[in-house]
Amino acid sequence: KLNRSHLVTGSRALILPCMGRTEIDEQESGPQFVSVENSMGVVHSSRGSLTPASPHLRSEVSIVCGMGHATFGDSPFAWQEHTRDYAGIRSLIERVVPGFDDYEVRVAQDGGFYLPNGPRDGPVFPTDTGKAKFTVHALPEPVASAGQFTMMTVRSHDQYNTTIYGNDDRYRGVYGARRIVLMNRDDMDTLHLSAGDEVDITSHFEGKERHAARWKVVPAEIPEGNVCTYFPEANVLIPLESVAEGSNTPTSKSVAVSISGPN
Repeated sequence: KLNRSHLVTGSRALILPCMGRTEIDEQESGPQFVSVENSMGVVHSSRGSLTPASPHLRSEVSIVCGMGHATFGDSPFAWQEHTRDYAGIRSLIERVVPGFDDYEVRVAQDGGFYLPNGPRDGPVFPTDTGKAKFTVHALPEPVASAGQFTMMTVRSHDQYNTTIYGNDDRYRGVYGARRIVLMNRDDMDTLHLSAGDEVDITSHFEGKERHAARWKVVPAEIPEGNVCTYFPEANVLIPLESVAEGSNTPTSKSVAVSISGPN
């Protein structure tokens, strides 16, 4: 699950193994848990149940607090105390972040708790009128030239970020495969392609090309001129020099590509 920023940050990089959330995290005050927020804005506890892969593994909290203590000592922050009991960290979050009142009590409840959501709870919007405001933005210029497609990368149903739990994507009707390219049927007809055909994909940006071979074509309800692939399989096609304004993130949803038969 390494990201590029884990490896390419400068002249040196440290890769520190640590316990995962599925492993039992035993500290001085007893078993620990962390809290996570799901896609619906619900904060709930996450407690591991598996024996750690190694007795030498440390938790993320232990590693970060250990580095903090080694660097700064115990003033002005009690690093070692927060390694002993993670509840202290949640207490600090409660003091700083709105919506985390009675954090320790509410996160221990079955199902956790909802974070504040103005449109859902009110509806209330933090504007001068208290109402939602809509803005209109111009569409960006197309990245694909004649004969090319605009590719977006997505994750499948059986995937969480770069963790792949299975090879199915039931919402899109894909089963047992990930190295696939979703295409509009009219585009497939133009290229004389049929479902299951293998193709090569080449991305284009500022005169540079990147190639990825042997993708299986899957017809899909997708606008003409657009194709869709899964990441991280298609990451090799993403031009690192092409980034979004402001966020500086790769333009993984807008990549000019061409599709051809396998060489």
